[in-house]
Amino acid sequence: MNKRILIAPLNWGLGHAARCIPIIEELINHNFEPIIGSDGNALSLLKKEFPNLQTFELPSYNVNYSKKGTYLKLKLISNIPSIAIAIKNENNFIKKFVKTHNIDGVISDNRLGLYCKQVPCVIMTHQLNVLSGNTTYLSTKLHQKFINKFDECWVPDFKGDKNLSGILGHPKKISVSKKYIGPLSRFNKISTEIKHDLLVLLSGPEPQRSLLENKLLAELKKYKGNIVFIKGKIESVQKVNVENHITIYNYMTTSELEKTINKSQLVLSRSGYTTIMDLAKLEKKAFFIPTPGQYEQIYLAKKLHEDGIAPFCLQENFTVEKLNEVKQHKGFKDSENHTNFKNLFSLFERE
Repeated sequence: MNKRILIAPLNWGLGHAARCIPIIEELINHNFEPIIGSDGNALSLLKKEFPNLQTFELPSYNVNYSKKGTYLKLKLISNIPSIAIAIKNENNFIKKFVKTHNIDGVISDNRLGLYCKQVPCVIMTHQLNVLSGNTTYLSTKLHQKFINKFDECWVPDFKGDKNLSGILGHPKKISVSKKYIGPLSRFNKISTEIKHDLLVLLSGPEPQRSLLENKLLAELKKYKGNIVFIKGKIESVQKVNVENHITIYNYMTTSELEKTINKSQLVLSRSGYTTIMDLAKLEKKAFFIPTPGQYEQIYLAKKLHEDGIAPFCLQENFTVEKLNEVKQHKGFKDSENHTNFKNLFSLFERE
């Protein structure tokens, strides 16, 4: 019988779930049986992508963002008790689940409680450094404490200086055992005609997703060109509306989104790490608007600007004219990467 591997992304935007898609596909290709566990939109996305796989709902972290980025840290601090409870519930869940469902291994994408001694457990994260302003040292140490409870830590990035995550995935001092597995993307570059002047990709927790949606829909009325606008709202039925030069989707499947990004001249999105890996794979030009108050996205946007790859601005400062800054940036260029999945998955072949 094929070995059963639970793969469980955190429900924090769609990025964690999206970058698990190639992992799930490769597990199938290597004769494993993936079992999917998550909650909320992340679970909904993976159910749509893999309707024939078994899925389970995991305890929710119930993370809520503030309307003002300046209050985000306070909001996240207030969420700590519920997150701690979710992590504890996860840990209790996995100890029982492994036995009752004959699980042979676990791959957790930033779910900190999914470790146990019965089977090999992996945590996948690009945040070995957890940026949180003047509390970065403490947040990083706490995160590393959880990482060390797992058998392996997979970092989806290149090992050397030419990498995508910068100090997030490449801290100078770290006390965890890690494997750099190369960037992950569910997409492939396709040689095709450019049909869309601008593609807007939204995702992330509320209320910031909706706040940016409303701002962009108002501001982009002045844009000279055709726009595909994807809200990033995973709903039961796909909806498409056309408003003048803007075609609006609530969501797209992976195959639809792959074609649309390949056919787009420019991508406007949050500077989430999974989006960055996707745009690097597809060699796109981009403009980023980091989530207000989210130190990680602000850092990544600044890094890519300093590297001459893509411009960015803060949410409150965005105007349609700022998209002209893309002309002074070179865009993403893909670096050849062949993740050795056979080697990675050998962890689960142990008797």
